[in-house]
Amino acid sequence: MYGTLAGALAGRKIEFDRRSYTATVEGRIAGVGRTIAIKSIVVHCGLTVPPDALEATRRALAAHAQGCPAHESLKSAIAIRWDAQVQAGDQVVAVASESTG
Repeated sequence: MYGTLAGALAGRKIEFDRRSYTATVEGRIAGVGRTIAIKSIVVHCGLTVPPDALEATRRALAAHAQGCPAHESLKSAIAIRWDAQVQAGDQVVAVASESTG
């Protein structure tokens, strides 16, 4: 999803600071019989964009998961969500997905 979001931003010609563009992933596992299974994944993104690109960035965030092969492959088996902290000028905006899976 990290690379897909970068592509969605680039496709919309949204300049973003690649040095401060981050993603961390949190997973939840549970025992299933004699092994474990991944139950959920949350991708946390952070990025900085120009103030005039905030609305286009929100649209890119809303659409990027559907363009991600890993997300599309796993979404019916594992609950996958994402959230982002977007710095746009002096404003910091939190954006998040709905749960899937």
